[in-house]
Amino acid sequence: MRSILLHIADDDGLEARTQTALDLARAFDAHLACLQAVPYEYGVPGDFYGSIVADLVPALREAADKLREECERRLIPEDVTWSWRQENGRALEHLVRAGALADLVVVGSHEPLSQAPSLLARELVLRANAPILLVPGHVKGLDCEGTAIVAWNGSAEACRALKAAVPLLARARAVVLASVTGEERDFDLPAVEGAEYLSRHGIRCEMIEFPRGDGNVADVLADAAARRDAAYLVMGAYGRSRLSEAVLGGVTRSFFDDPPLPILMSH
Repeated sequence: MRSILLHIADDDGLEARTQTALDLARAFDAHLACLQAVPYEYGVPGDFYGSIVADLVPALREAADKLREECERRLIPEDVTWSWRQENGRALEHLVRAGALADLVVVGSHEPLSQAPSLLARELVLRANAPILLVPGHVKGLDCEGTAIVAWNGSAEACRALKAAVPLLARARAVVLASVTGEERDFDLPAVEGAEYLSRHGIRCEMIEFPRGDGNVADVLADAAARRDAAYLVMGAYGRSRLSEAVLGGVTRSFFDDPPLPILMSH
């Protein structure tokens, strides 16, 4: 994991994901690529001549430059290599493009101007060619040597997430391969095969089954992570693009709505 892409936007979660990205870059001696997208093309309904937008552009540019200056002051003292890219337009398209040569994309869990779950993160996990790390705004960083919970149901998505997480899991003090009994699944590779895959990378793990009971799978996994003071959760992201009029799977959607800890996801 030598190339980490960080989404820069002026929101309450920026410090959380910046510190998380710095912790990763320091642990892996990785380069941190910061990407700031400035939506100059925002339109206003009924503003056919663009006069309102024209008035907004200088303010948007000034705010973007101010944010860049603040972030650069934040990054200069850190002992990691970093670069800055400022692009015009929607962040999604630029993150997808830049993510093609990233090992991990770090994004926030909420929209910049509200506490609504991030639509950017939902689309990105389905389109990016790299795993994403979804970072809630309340975290103080990432303990790369902390306990890791891997959500396992034997699906193709779970397998891809497991493989993507190997560099991190190799540093974890403990890895728990967590299966929830009673969960419906389309694919069913047993947990032991996931454990055998990890063992070939020199990673030992504990396989545990948790009863679903009356709760949902997301709550069971979140509780398992909390009980073990996990540093992060690894899971597959299920679903297809909203443009295909499909929705994310229930467990994936639940964690996007309110992630209790950083979540490494791969689709």
